[in-house]
Amino acid sequence: MQRVLIVGLGLIGGSIGLALRRWSEERKVDGRKPLEVFGFDPNLDHQRAAEKMGAIDKGAWDLAKAAREADVVVLAVPVNAVRDVLADLAPNLRPDTIVTDTGSTKAQVLAWADEILPREVHFVGGHPMAGKTQSIEGADADLFTGATWCIAPSVTASDEAVRTVLGLVAAAGAEPFFIDPEEHDAYVAGVSHLPFVVSAALMNAVSRDASWRDMKSLTAGGFRDTTRLAAGSPAMHRDILITNRAAVIRWVDAFSASLAELRSTLATGDDETAAAALDAFFNDARDARALWSTQVTRDGELLQATGAELQPESVSDHMGRMFLGGFAKRLRTPPTRGDGQRPKVER
Repeated sequence: MQRVLIVGLGLIGGSIGLALRRWSEERKVDGRKPLEVFGFDPNLDHQRAAEKMGAIDKGAWDLAKAAREADVVVLAVPVNAVRDVLADLAPNLRPDTIVTDTGSTKAQVLAWADEILPREVHFVGGHPMAGKTQSIEGADADLFTGATWCIAPSVTASDEAVRTVLGLVAAAGAEPFFIDPEEHDAYVAGVSHLPFVVSAALMNAVSRDASWRDMKSLTAGGFRDTTRLAAGSPAMHRDILITNRAAVIRWVDAFSASLAELRSTLATGDDETAAAALDAFFNDARDARALWSTQVTRDGELLQATGAELQPESVSDHMGRMFLGGFAKRLRTPPTRGDGQRPKVER
């Protein structure tokens, strides 16, 4: 039986625990499971919650002792905490222990592992491309199903260690993707880190305006969807940006240039020229997103879970959106007269 220690029992750590325990339970032979999953979190409420929901077989109250007993250690802690956790673990890890992580940046994490861990300990960097805003309460055994899980082994990691981490990824239902740490950080800065920066910047821009108290009554789906990431952990976002500064700056500059292009177009006095430029701007964005949203997996499933966007709509729904901003659909059933109630209009 392999013993897996999960350090950090928030959303990611809890979900990994649930997935591994389910996988292990399904492969039980003569009452014996192939894995024992135990976990440690400095927040005792998280640890108790993880035990209660079955994300771990048992909690570890002494991290040093738990480390000495582990065959595989999964670090599911904020990326800026990884260095300190590695330092705490290093003196207690047995030779050939496998250590992996779930951090959103990889180059800095692998540098810390190389600096701190003993040579006989095998580090395999990892990053599951999945998540949501909740903490341990939102842990879900299916969180990683079909998701990409980046794998960036250290140069000293053994083939056996890499295979073990690949087994963990498969048990969680994810798809492994080998990637160079520097490339990983450059890519996720654009597709993962820039989005939460933009989300937070939009939220700050409008909420700091003197008109926000009245404006917020008009918010609807577009604003809600665009600012969802601003509800994430400020500490997590801070740590990610600090450990990936150069790559994030590059994408912030690119995004700023795109906004500047749009602003320049709007500032022109020639409506015909502006209209042509705006058509090109929005058409390019729409076409690029269409190509992205229709990618498929090897099994022919939509890679980005965009099926709901691609469902055919009825002619009446389409016409309803064209006329009066959708009021043709909203008012299809007239309000009852004489009840003293104002008609309810959906937002």
